Amino acid sequence: MSAVTRSPLHASVQGDFLPNLCTLEAVFRLVILGELLALALVLADLGVKDFDLAVFGMLSLMVQWVVLVSAAGLCRLAPWFRKLKPWQSTLLAYVWILSASTAIGFTALYLQAESLKLLWPSLATQILITLVIAGVALRYFYVQQQLQEQTKAELRARIQSLQSRIRPHFLFNSMNSIASLIAIDPERAEAMVEDLSDLFRASLSEPGLIPLAKELDICHRFVRIEQTRIGERLKMVWEIDPAALEVKIPSLLLQPLIENAIYHGIGPLPEGGEVKVSARIEGDQCWLEVSNPLPDPNTLNTKGNGLALENIHRRLSAYFAGKTGWQTQIDQGRYVLCVQFPAKITESA
Repeated sequence: MSAVTRSPLHASVQGDFLPNLCTLEAVFRLVILGELLALALVLADLGVKDFDLAVFGMLSLMVQWVVLVSAAGLCRLAPWFRKLKPWQSTLLAYVWILSASTAIGFTALYLQAESLKLLWPSLATQILITLVIAGVALRYFYVQQQLQEQTKAELRARIQSLQSRIRPHFLFNSMNSIASLIAIDPERAEAMVEDLSDLFRASLSEPGLIPLAKELDICHRFVRIEQTRIGERLKMVWEIDPAALEVKIPSLLLQPLIENAIYHGIGPLPEGGEVKVSARIEGDQCWLEVSNPLPDPNTLNTKGNGLALENIHRRLSAYFAGKTGWQTQIDQGRYVLCVQFPAKITESA
């Protein structure tokens, strides 16, 4: 069975239209945007020649208060947004930003104004500017969030499609092996059915990262099925670092590598051979290595192998944001594939 895992990205909750404003990264970006906005307003009002640093400082302080208070409120209101329709969430966010801007602007102008008659025109101008900027900002955030969710949905659909692929030859060979064992060894046939069922269950399971120990259990079941069919031609060597057992990896990442090693390395050899699987931790990286005998190049199905490796590369990039690597080499007549990715340890580790 050759399969690739689905994306771990969760579906968007109905009502989400803003990015997560509760993170330090988001706050930092808003602060930078606030400073740029304050600079633009000062330059538009005074020009470059009459630029006043004191005026810029006061305006910057007020803008930052508006930005931070608005972000804090939107962060707290996020759970309510999920319960509302998009237009209701937008209206609520708009009212909150306008209220924060009005309150902070009134306080700042009141402390500086010599009379209330001079305060109201300045406050009206600030409210008008806030109306325009808040509308543009909310629209931008909404469009960006929808694009991100669309990208995530497309990625999930693509990886889910890849995970559901099963090599027909594996299924047919497994069913033929089970049929032949029913009459002569029913217990072994029953165990093979259970292993095959677990493999299908893993292939159709929800996307996510799983401990390497769980992935190895799936691999052992797959190998038992193949050894029933191939017999003593298939020999397995497992070199697994105990520290790597709790590392999180995409489900069905290692199993297709082992399947390729058996299909391309052991299948063409009448005498069979040895497939070696190793896993180790080096620093904050996990390394998986699968090697198999290199058959005659004329019998090597390089096209199929290349497609499988490309699928694995895409899955790793989706899960670990491109912070991965893999390489292949020929070492002493053996084909060696090495995959590297960040070592994410499970919570129980």
